[in-house]
Amino acid sequence: MKICLLSYRGNPYCGGQGIYIMYLARELVKMGHEVHVLVGPPYIQEMDGVKIHYVTNHNYFNKKNDFIKPHKPFATLQPLNMYEFVASKLGKFPEIEAFSLRAFPKLKELHAKYNFDIIHDNQCLGLGFLLIKSLGIPFISTIHHPLTIDRSTWFEYPSDFGIKMKRVLYYPLVMQKFVSNRMDKIITVSHDSAVEINKAFKVPLDKIRVVYNGMDSSIFYPIPSAKKKKNSVIFVGNVEDRKKGITYLLKAISMTKNRVNLTIVDGGAPNRNYVPHWITKFGINDQVSFTGKIPIERLIELYSETEIAVAPSLYEGFGFPAAEAMACELPVISSTGGALPEVVGDHLKTGYLVAPRDSAALAAGIDYLIENPEARTRIGKAARKRVLGMFTWETAAAQMVNEYEEAINAYRRF
Repeated sequence: MKICLLSYRGNPYCGGQGIYIMYLARELVKMGHEVHVLVGPPYIQEMDGVKIHYVTNHNYFNKKNDFIKPHKPFATLQPLNMYEFVASKLGKFPEIEAFSLRAFPKLKELHAKYNFDIIHDNQCLGLGFLLIKSLGIPFISTIHHPLTIDRSTWFEYPSDFGIKMKRVLYYPLVMQKFVSNRMDKIITVSHDSAVEINKAFKVPLDKIRVVYNGMDSSIFYPIPSAKKKKNSVIFVGNVEDRKKGITYLLKAISMTKNRVNLTIVDGGAPNRNYVPHWITKFGINDQVSFTGKIPIERLIELYSETEIAVAPSLYEGFGFPAAEAMACELPVISSTGGALPEVVGDHLKTGYLVAPRDSAALAAGIDYLIENPEARTRIGKAARKRVLGMFTWETAAAQMVNEYEEAINAYRRF
Protein backbone atom coordinates (compact mmCIF):
# COMPACT_ATOMS: atom_id res chain seq x y z
CA MET A 1 0.00 0.00 0.00
CA LYS A 2 0.90 3.66 -0.38
CA ILE A 3 0.33 5.15 3.04
CA CYS A 4 0.48 8.81 4.10
CA LEU A 5 0.84 9.51 7.83
CA LEU A 6 0.05 12.98 9.20
CA SER A 7 1.33 14.50 12.44
CA TYR A 8 1.28 18.18 13.36
CA ARG A 9 4.42 17.57 15.46
CA GLY A 10 6.83 14.96 14.21
CA ASN A 11 9.86 14.82 16.47
CA PRO A 12 9.85 11.83 18.87
CA TYR A 13 11.26 14.01 21.66
CA CYS A 14 8.26 16.36 21.56
CA GLY A 15 5.95 13.74 23.06
CA GLY A 16 4.14 10.47 22.49
CA GLN A 17 2.74 11.51 19.11
CA GLY A 18 6.26 11.77 17.66
CA ILE A 19 7.21 8.35 19.04
CA TYR A 20 4.02 6.88 17.59
CA ILE A 21 4.66 8.20 14.07
CA MET A 22 8.35 7.23 14.06
CA TYR A 23 7.87 3.61 15.07
CA LEU A 24 4.70 3.03 13.06
CA ALA A 25 6.34 4.39 9.90
CA ARG A 26 9.44 2.26 10.46
CA GLU A 27 7.49 -0.97 10.90
CA LEU A 28 5.21 -0.31 7.93
CA VAL A 29 8.30 0.11 5.73
CA LYS A 30 9.69 -3.18 7.06
CA MET A 31 6.46 -4.83 5.95
CA GLY A 32 7.05 -3.61 2.40
CA HIS A 33 4.65 -0.65 2.24
CA GLU A 34 5.46 2.73 0.72
CA VAL A 35 5.26 5.22 3.57
CA HIS A 36 5.09 9.01 3.39
CA VAL A 37 5.02 11.20 6.51
CA LEU A 38 3.65 14.74 6.37
CA VAL A 39 4.75 16.59 9.52
CA GLY A 40 4.95 19.96 11.20
CA PRO A 41 7.79 21.18 13.44
CA PRO A 42 9.65 20.06 15.43
CA TYR A 43 10.35 17.72 12.55
CA ILE A 44 10.99 14.00 12.59
CA GLN A 45 14.52 12.84 11.82
CA GLU A 46 15.31 11.08 8.54
CA MET A 47 14.38 7.38 8.44
CA ASP A 48 15.45 4.71 5.98
CA GLY A 49 12.74 4.04 3.43
CA VAL A 50 10.37 6.76 4.68
CA LYS A 51 9.60 9.79 2.50
CA ILE A 52 9.22 12.84 4.75
CA HIS A 53 7.37 15.98 3.66
CA TYR A 54 7.40 19.17 5.73
CA VAL A 55 4.66 21.62 6.65
CA THR A 56 5.89 24.95 8.01
CA ASN A 57 4.59 26.59 11.17
CA HIS A 58 5.69 29.82 12.85
CA ASN A 59 4.67 28.46 16.28
CA TYR A 60 3.37 31.78 17.55
CA PHE A 61 1.76 30.18 20.59
CA ASN A 62 5.06 29.48 22.35
CA LYS A 63 6.58 32.90 21.65
CA LYS A 64 6.20 36.02 23.74
CA ASN A 65 8.37 38.09 21.39
CA ASP A 66 10.53 37.73 18.27
CA PHE A 67 7.47 37.06 16.11
CA ILE A 68 8.99 38.56 12.98
CA LYS A 69 11.63 36.54 11.16
CA PRO A 70 14.38 38.74 9.65
CA HIS A 71 14.44 36.73 6.41
CA LYS A 72 10.62 36.79 6.13
CA PRO A 73 9.53 40.14 7.58
CA PHE A 74 6.03 40.07 6.03
CA ALA A 75 5.19 36.42 6.68
CA THR A 76 2.85 37.26 9.58
CA LEU A 77 0.67 39.30 7.21
CA GLN A 78 -0.31 36.20 5.25
CA PRO A 79 -3.95 35.32 6.12
CA LEU A 80 -3.38 31.95 7.83
CA ASN A 81 -0.28 33.21 9.67
CA MET A 82 -2.20 36.29 10.82
CA TYR A 83 -5.07 34.11 12.06
CA GLU A 84 -2.65 31.87 13.94
CA PHE A 85 -0.88 34.90 15.46
CA VAL A 86 -4.09 36.60 16.62
CA ALA A 87 -5.63 33.36 17.91
CA SER A 88 -2.46 32.62 19.89
CA LYS A 89 -2.53 36.03 21.53
CA LEU A 90 -6.16 35.43 22.54
CA GLY A 91 -5.18 32.21 24.31
CA LYS A 92 -6.31 29.68 21.69
CA PHE A 93 -4.07 26.84 20.52
CA PRO A 94 -4.42 27.14 16.72
CA GLU A 95 -1.46 24.94 15.76
CA ILE A 96 -3.44 21.83 14.86
CA GLU A 97 -6.08 23.75 12.92
CA ALA A 98 -3.40 25.66 11.02
CA PHE A 99 -1.50 22.44 10.29
CA SER A 100 -4.60 20.81 8.82
CA LEU A 101 -5.23 23.79 6.53
CA ARG A 102 -1.61 23.94 5.40
CA ALA A 103 -1.53 20.17 4.91
CA PHE A 104 -4.40 20.21 2.39
CA PRO A 105 -2.62 21.83 -0.61
CA LYS A 106 0.55 19.88 0.13
CA LEU A 107 -1.35 16.60 0.35
CA LYS A 108 -3.29 17.40 -2.82
CA GLU A 109 0.01 17.89 -4.65
CA LEU A 110 1.51 14.69 -3.20
CA HIS A 111 -1.57 12.59 -3.97
CA ALA A 112 -1.49 13.69 -7.62
CA LYS A 113 2.08 12.38 -7.76
CA TYR A 114 1.92 9.24 -5.58
CA ASN A 115 -1.77 8.21 -5.59
CA PHE A 116 -2.11 7.24 -1.91
CA ASP A 117 -4.28 4.31 -0.83
CA ILE A 118 -4.99 5.70 2.63
CA ILE A 119 -4.28 8.72 4.85
CA HIS A 120 -3.73 8.22 8.58
CA ASP A 121 -3.81 11.25 10.88
CA ASN A 122 -2.24 11.23 14.34
CA GLN A 123 -4.40 13.21 16.83
CA CYS A 124 -4.84 16.41 14.83
CA LEU A 125 -8.47 16.47 13.67
CA GLY A 126 -8.29 19.99 12.24
CA LEU A 127 -10.95 21.62 10.07
CA GLY A 128 -8.65 21.34 7.06
CA PHE A 129 -9.34 17.61 7.11
CA LEU A 130 -12.80 18.31 5.68
CA LEU A 131 -10.99 19.62 2.58
CA ILE A 132 -8.70 16.58 2.54
CA LYS A 133 -11.78 14.34 2.59
CA SER A 134 -12.71 15.85 -0.78
CA LEU A 135 -9.67 14.14 -2.34
CA GLY A 136 -11.56 10.85 -2.28
CA ILE A 137 -9.05 8.82 -0.24
CA PRO A 138 -9.90 6.65 2.81
CA PHE A 139 -9.00 8.82 5.80
CA ILE A 140 -8.64 7.56 9.38
CA SER A 141 -7.33 9.14 12.56
CA THR A 142 -5.67 7.99 15.77
CA ILE A 143 -6.95 9.65 18.94
CA HIS A 144 -4.73 8.72 21.89
CA HIS A 145 -7.28 10.22 24.26
CA PRO A 146 -9.81 13.07 23.97
CA LEU A 147 -8.56 16.50 25.06
CA THR A 148 -11.54 16.79 27.40
CA ILE A 149 -9.38 14.78 29.83
CA ASP A 150 -6.58 17.37 29.71
CA ARG A 151 -8.94 20.27 30.25
CA SER A 152 -10.78 18.69 33.17
CA THR A 153 -7.54 18.04 35.08
CA TRP A 154 -6.57 21.72 34.77
CA PHE A 155 -9.77 22.71 36.55
CA GLU A 156 -8.86 20.57 39.57
CA TYR A 157 -6.26 23.12 40.63
CA PRO A 158 -6.96 26.57 42.10
CA SER A 159 -6.89 29.33 39.48
CA ASP A 160 -8.52 32.67 38.83
CA PHE A 161 -11.27 33.35 36.29
CA GLY A 162 -8.79 34.52 33.64
CA ILE A 163 -6.82 31.26 33.78
CA LYS A 164 -10.02 29.22 33.60
CA MET A 165 -11.15 31.13 30.49
CA LYS A 166 -7.77 30.53 28.85
CA ARG A 167 -8.16 26.81 29.45
CA VAL A 168 -11.63 26.90 27.86
CA LEU A 169 -10.25 28.70 24.79
CA TYR A 170 -7.05 26.62 24.61
CA TYR A 171 -8.55 23.22 23.84
CA PRO A 172 -10.23 22.86 20.39
CA LEU A 173 -12.84 20.41 21.60
CA VAL A 174 -15.72 21.51 19.37
CA MET A 175 -13.56 21.26 16.25
CA GLN A 176 -12.18 17.83 17.14
CA LYS A 177 -15.63 16.46 18.00
CA PHE A 178 -16.99 17.70 14.66
CA VAL A 179 -14.09 16.34 12.58
CA SER A 180 -13.71 13.00 14.39
CA ASN A 181 -17.27 12.07 13.50
CA ARG A 182 -16.51 12.63 9.83
CA MET A 183 -13.46 10.37 9.62
CA ASP A 184 -13.81 6.93 8.05
CA LYS A 185 -12.53 5.23 11.20
CA ILE A 186 -11.00 6.13 14.56
CA ILE A 187 -8.03 4.21 15.95
CA THR A 188 -7.19 4.46 19.64
CA VAL A 189 -4.54 2.91 21.86
CA SER A 190 -6.56 1.37 24.69
CA HIS A 191 -10.06 0.19 25.51
CA ASP A 192 -10.35 2.90 28.16
CA SER A 193 -9.60 5.56 25.53
CA ALA A 194 -12.26 4.11 23.26
CA VAL A 195 -14.87 4.59 26.00
CA GLU A 196 -13.66 8.15 26.70
CA ILE A 197 -13.74 9.09 22.99
CA ASN A 198 -17.29 7.80 22.72
CA LYS A 199 -18.26 9.76 25.83
CA ALA A 200 -16.55 13.02 24.87
CA PHE A 201 -16.93 13.14 21.08
CA LYS A 202 -19.95 10.83 20.59
CA VAL A 203 -18.07 8.74 18.02
CA PRO A 204 -19.96 5.41 17.82
CA LEU A 205 -18.05 2.55 19.46
CA ASP A 206 -18.44 0.40 16.33
CA LYS A 207 -16.43 3.04 14.45
CA ILE A 208 -13.52 2.87 16.94
CA ARG A 209 -10.76 0.24 16.83
CA VAL A 210 -8.15 -0.44 19.54
CA VAL A 211 -4.54 -1.01 18.46
CA TYR A 212 -2.13 -0.97 21.39
CA ASN A 213 1.10 1.02 21.12
CA GLY A 214 4.37 -0.86 20.90
CA MET A 215 7.60 -0.72 22.86
CA ASP A 216 11.06 -0.98 21.32
CA SER A 217 12.58 -3.76 23.43
CA SER A 218 15.80 -3.54 21.42
CA ILE A 219 16.36 -0.09 22.95
CA PHE A 220 14.63 -0.39 26.32
CA TYR A 221 16.21 -3.27 28.22
CA PRO A 222 17.92 -3.76 31.62
CA ILE A 223 21.66 -3.08 31.76
CA PRO A 224 23.10 -5.96 33.84
CA SER A 225 26.24 -4.04 34.87
CA ALA A 226 24.30 -1.04 36.22
CA LYS A 227 24.32 -0.57 39.99
CA LYS A 228 21.05 0.39 41.66
CA LYS A 229 21.05 3.55 43.75
CA LYS A 230 19.57 2.89 47.18
CA ASN A 231 16.05 4.25 47.77
CA SER A 232 15.87 5.75 44.28
CA VAL A 233 12.65 6.64 42.43
CA ILE A 234 12.18 7.95 38.88
CA PHE A 235 9.36 9.91 37.22
CA VAL A 236 9.34 10.51 33.45
CA GLY A 237 6.89 13.00 31.97
CA ASN A 238 5.95 16.63 31.42
CA VAL A 239 5.75 18.15 34.91
CA GLU A 240 3.65 21.07 33.63
CA ASP A 241 0.94 18.67 32.43
CA ARG A 242 -1.52 18.56 35.33
CA LYS A 243 -2.88 15.15 34.43
CA LYS A 244 0.53 13.53 35.06
CA GLY A 245 -0.18 13.69 38.81
CA ILE A 246 3.27 14.98 39.79
CA THR A 247 2.00 16.94 42.82
CA TYR A 248 0.61 13.74 44.36
CA LEU A 249 3.98 12.04 43.90
CA LEU A 250 5.83 14.97 45.46
CA LYS A 251 3.54 14.84 48.47
CA ALA A 252 4.12 11.07 48.68
CA ILE A 253 7.89 11.62 48.76
CA SER A 254 7.38 13.81 51.85
CA MET A 255 5.31 11.04 53.49
CA THR A 256 7.47 7.93 53.03
CA LYS A 257 8.98 6.23 56.08
CA ASN A 258 12.19 5.70 54.13
CA ARG A 259 14.07 8.72 52.89
CA VAL A 260 13.96 8.48 49.09
CA ASN A 261 15.54 10.42 46.24
CA LEU A 262 13.36 11.28 43.24
CA THR A 263 14.77 11.89 39.75
CA ILE A 264 12.46 13.78 37.39
CA VAL A 265 13.03 13.41 33.65
CA ASP A 266 10.81 16.07 32.10
CA GLY A 267 12.57 16.82 28.82
CA GLY A 268 13.43 20.31 30.04
CA ALA A 269 9.80 21.44 30.29
CA PRO A 270 9.51 25.15 29.38
CA ASN A 271 8.42 27.62 32.04
CA ARG A 272 8.94 25.09 34.82
CA ASN A 273 7.55 27.01 37.80
CA TYR A 274 4.57 24.96 38.94
CA VAL A 275 6.54 22.00 40.35
CA PRO A 276 9.35 23.88 42.18
CA HIS A 277 6.64 25.63 44.21
CA TRP A 278 5.31 22.27 45.44
CA ILE A 279 8.76 20.86 46.08
CA THR A 280 9.45 23.78 48.40
CA LYS A 281 6.00 23.54 49.98
CA PHE A 282 6.55 19.86 50.86
CA GLY A 283 10.10 20.53 52.12
CA ILE A 284 11.81 18.02 49.83
CA ASN A 285 14.22 20.26 47.88
CA ASP A 286 17.20 18.08 48.79
CA GLN A 287 15.38 14.88 47.69
CA VAL A 288 14.40 15.89 44.14
CA SER A 289 16.59 16.43 41.08
CA PHE A 290 15.78 17.30 37.46
CA THR A 291 17.72 15.89 34.51
CA GLY A 292 16.36 18.22 31.86
CA LYS A 293 16.46 16.92 28.30
CA ILE A 294 18.67 13.84 28.04
CA PRO A 295 19.50 11.38 25.22
CA ILE A 296 17.60 8.13 25.19
CA GLU A 297 20.76 6.20 26.09
CA ARG A 298 21.00 8.14 29.35
CA LEU A 299 17.31 7.52 30.09
CA ILE A 300 17.87 3.77 29.78
CA GLU A 301 20.86 4.04 32.12
CA LEU A 302 18.70 5.89 34.65
CA TYR A 303 16.03 3.19 34.49
CA SER A 304 18.72 0.57 35.15
CA GLU A 305 20.25 2.57 38.01
CA THR A 306 16.93 3.22 39.77
CA GLU A 307 14.95 0.92 42.06
CA ILE A 308 11.38 2.10 41.40
CA ALA A 309 9.49 3.96 38.66
CA VAL A 310 6.27 5.84 39.45
CA ALA A 311 3.48 6.73 37.02
CA PRO A 312 0.95 8.67 39.16
CA SER A 313 -1.12 10.05 36.26
CA LEU A 314 -4.71 11.04 36.78
CA TYR A 315 -5.30 9.77 33.26
CA GLU A 316 -3.29 8.14 30.47
CA GLY A 317 -4.54 6.98 27.09
CA PHE A 318 -1.66 4.47 27.12
CA GLY A 319 1.43 5.46 29.14
CA PHE A 320 4.76 5.19 27.33
CA PRO A 321 6.96 5.92 30.41
CA ALA A 322 5.35 3.04 32.34
CA ALA A 323 5.94 0.63 29.46
CA GLU A 324 9.53 1.86 28.99
CA ALA A 325 10.34 1.29 32.66
CA MET A 326 8.73 -2.15 32.56
CA ALA A 327 10.83 -3.08 29.52
CA CYS A 328 13.89 -2.20 31.61
CA GLU A 329 12.73 -4.61 34.36
CA LEU A 330 11.85 -1.77 36.68
CA PRO A 331 8.85 -2.28 39.02
CA VAL A 332 6.29 0.43 38.32
CA ILE A 333 4.00 1.97 40.91
CA SER A 334 1.10 3.11 38.78
CA SER A 335 -2.20 4.82 39.35
CA THR A 336 -5.30 3.20 37.92
CA GLY A 337 -5.93 6.35 35.87
CA GLY A 338 -7.25 5.65 32.39
CA ALA A 339 -5.46 2.89 30.48
CA LEU A 340 -2.52 2.44 32.87
CA PRO A 341 -3.90 -0.84 34.31
CA GLU A 342 -4.14 -2.18 30.73
CA VAL A 343 -0.41 -1.50 30.35
CA VAL A 344 0.91 -2.31 33.85
CA GLY A 345 -1.22 -5.39 34.49
CA ASP A 346 -2.06 -7.04 37.81
CA HIS A 347 -1.30 -5.59 41.24
CA LEU A 348 1.79 -7.14 42.89
CA LYS A 349 2.33 -9.38 39.85
CA THR A 350 3.49 -7.12 37.01
CA GLY A 351 3.16 -3.80 38.84
CA TYR A 352 1.91 -2.02 41.95
CA LEU A 353 -1.44 -0.27 41.47
CA VAL A 354 -2.92 2.58 43.50
CA ALA A 355 -5.91 4.88 43.08
CA PRO A 356 -5.29 8.24 41.35
CA ARG A 357 -4.76 11.27 43.61
CA ASP A 358 -3.83 9.07 46.60
CA SER A 359 -0.47 10.28 47.92
CA ALA A 360 -0.65 8.04 50.99
CA ALA A 361 -1.05 4.95 48.79
CA LEU A 362 1.89 6.07 46.61
CA ALA A 363 4.03 6.52 49.73
CA ALA A 364 3.01 3.08 51.03
CA GLY A 365 3.88 1.51 47.67
CA ILE A 366 7.30 3.15 47.60
CA ASP A 367 8.03 1.98 51.15
CA TYR A 368 6.84 -1.55 50.36
CA LEU A 369 9.10 -1.94 47.33
CA ILE A 370 12.09 -0.35 49.09
CA GLU A 371 11.71 -2.74 52.02
CA ASN A 372 11.10 -5.83 49.83
CA PRO A 373 13.91 -6.14 47.27
CA GLU A 374 12.78 -9.63 46.26
CA ALA A 375 9.38 -8.20 45.28
CA ARG A 376 11.10 -5.51 43.23
CA THR A 377 13.05 -8.13 41.31
CA ARG A 378 10.09 -10.44 40.79
CA ILE A 379 7.73 -7.69 39.63
CA GLY A 380 10.38 -6.14 37.39
CA LYS A 381 11.08 -9.40 35.56
CA ALA A 382 7.35 -10.12 35.15
CA ALA A 383 6.82 -6.58 33.87
CA ARG A 384 9.38 -6.98 31.07
CA LYS A 385 7.86 -10.31 30.09
CA ARG A 386 4.44 -8.66 29.85
CA VAL A 387 5.72 -5.85 27.63
CA LEU A 388 7.53 -8.25 25.30
CA GLY A 389 4.41 -10.36 24.97
CA MET A 390 1.79 -7.63 24.51
CA PHE A 391 3.31 -4.37 23.31
CA THR A 392 5.51 -4.57 20.22
CA TRP A 393 5.54 -2.24 17.23
CA GLU A 394 5.62 -5.24 14.90
CA THR A 395 2.26 -6.37 16.29
CA ALA A 396 0.87 -2.83 16.25
CA ALA A 397 1.84 -2.30 12.60
CA ALA A 398 0.36 -5.65 11.52
CA GLN A 399 -2.93 -4.81 13.25
CA MET A 400 -2.88 -1.34 11.71
CA VAL A 401 -2.52 -2.78 8.20
CA ASN A 402 -5.63 -4.88 8.85
CA GLU A 403 -7.48 -1.69 9.80
CA TYR A 404 -6.20 0.05 6.66
CA GLU A 405 -7.43 -2.80 4.47
CA GLU A 406 -10.84 -2.77 6.13
CA ALA A 407 -11.15 1.00 5.62
CA ILE A 408 -10.05 0.78 1.98
CA ASN A 409 -12.45 -2.06 1.20
CA ALA A 410 -15.35 -0.26 2.89
CA TYR A 411 -14.53 2.89 0.93
CA ARG A 412 -14.53 1.01 -2.38
CA ARG A 413 -17.96 -0.47 -1.68
CA PHE A 414 -19.39 3.04 -1.64
